[in-house]
Amino acid sequence: MTSRFPEDFLWGGATAANQYEGGYLSGGKTLAVADVFTGGDVNTTRKISYITEDGEVGLADQYEGVPEGAKAHVIPDQYYPSHVATDFYNHWKEDIKLFAEMGLKAYRFSLNWTRVCPNGLKEVNEEGLQFYHDVIDELLKYDIEPVITLNHFDMPAHLADEYDGWASREVIDFFLFFSETVYTEFKDKVKYWMTFNEINILRGYSKLGLHSTDEQTLYQAKHHIFVASAKAVQLGKEINPDFEIGMMVCYLLNYPNDSKPENVLASLQYNRDLEFYMDVQVHGEYPHYKLKEFERKGIEIKMEDGDLDTLKAGTVDYIGFSYYMTSVSDVHSDEGYVRGNQLEVQQNPHLETSDWGWAIDPLGLRIALSKIYDRYRIPLFVVENGLGAYDEKDEDGNINDDYRISYLQKHIDAMGDAIELDGVELIGYTPWGHIDIVSAGTGEMEKRYGLIYVDLDNDGNGDMHREKKKSFGWYKKVIETNGEDLSNN
Repeated sequence: MTSRFPEDFLWGGATAANQYEGGYLSGGKTLAVADVFTGGDVNTTRKISYITEDGEVGLADQYEGVPEGAKAHVIPDQYYPSHVATDFYNHWKEDIKLFAEMGLKAYRFSLNWTRVCPNGLKEVNEEGLQFYHDVIDELLKYDIEPVITLNHFDMPAHLADEYDGWASREVIDFFLFFSETVYTEFKDKVKYWMTFNEINILRGYSKLGLHSTDEQTLYQAKHHIFVASAKAVQLGKEINPDFEIGMMVCYLLNYPNDSKPENVLASLQYNRDLEFYMDVQVHGEYPHYKLKEFERKGIEIKMEDGDLDTLKAGTVDYIGFSYYMTSVSDVHSDEGYVRGNQLEVQQNPHLETSDWGWAIDPLGLRIALSKIYDRYRIPLFVVENGLGAYDEKDEDGNINDDYRISYLQKHIDAMGDAIELDGVELIGYTPWGHIDIVSAGTGEMEKRYGLIYVDLDNDGNGDMHREKKKSFGWYKKVIETNGEDLSNN
């Protein structure tokens, strides 16, 4: 039987440096904003620690930002998950060997900006570059394709504190220096790149380095990111024309809760907020509906001559997106909201949910793939998808995560249908956190996605040993059969 998936389909896994790598000040790396995010759990909002100009130390809600003039600050005896994370920095050979045993064809990961360019400035840390050379060489030794995200929620603290992050036009040049450095270093080793992770949920001090959170400042910062991304695409193509450079969006597909026209309109508008970022980075222009929104709200994007030409010339080769859940729009109800992938969304009453209240909607992935491909007609790449769950060992010490296998089975099946029945061009699939990592939204370890277990708890206790969950062997079989055998035997 012919597989529904292309022969060169990139079966893989995905992580982010600030949730996995650790070594936060090792090997010449300097402080990033993620390094002042405290730990947390499902009931506790993560905090950002800061120090004011007067020397007052405080903790701010990660979604609200820090006071004007405040700077990132590490408080002694406070637990910061990213400082060690699950310690890829010291376990990379062991981990990559496990990835190879699982059969991965690709590994999507991000680079720590401040490991390569201390403080995010125009200088190069050779020790940091060598670390990534070693990692990439090890991947290639096992024929694992590196898929690199240039910026995954990674704002250098110095640029946030001294330049107000992406609110400053100057940060574009710092980012391009970093991009040129890694493109040049890895031009013969890496083919697939993405510019910014989940560009639609970048906001505030935590991810953009902004001290002000008003919409004018936010959209001005986003414009600078659009320009930076477009210039990075052009720059990459100059360095190696064979690079495939994509964008990445958090795709939380929204349905109207019923057929009432006002809910249909609300759903359309919600989905436009996702499509806006793809419209700019794929079509190379601001869409009409967003320009009208700016006009209504009095938002004026300051552009330099040539910015619009840059956006048009720096469009992406493919769309990468994360898919975990879907939501609904109901303008008549204020109930049933849950924080999903760092966004507040209204739950679909017809769907089961995860331990964290996220709707489980495999069919929605087929719908999402079809909607995106119909609109943009360029290759797609599912670069995040997975089930965060409490994993418990049985009496024999094994983790039989059949719930995770069931989740992945159904989503892979939906991808196969999108390819075979809908004609979607899909590059690959890199489920999120194929090895246990720290949660970005909550900072906890108990919310595990991995197919590989890491011994660490919410407070940072554990010996970091790695072991396989049941899903490890199941996914290995899926890859070996190119997605044809999804059975859980």
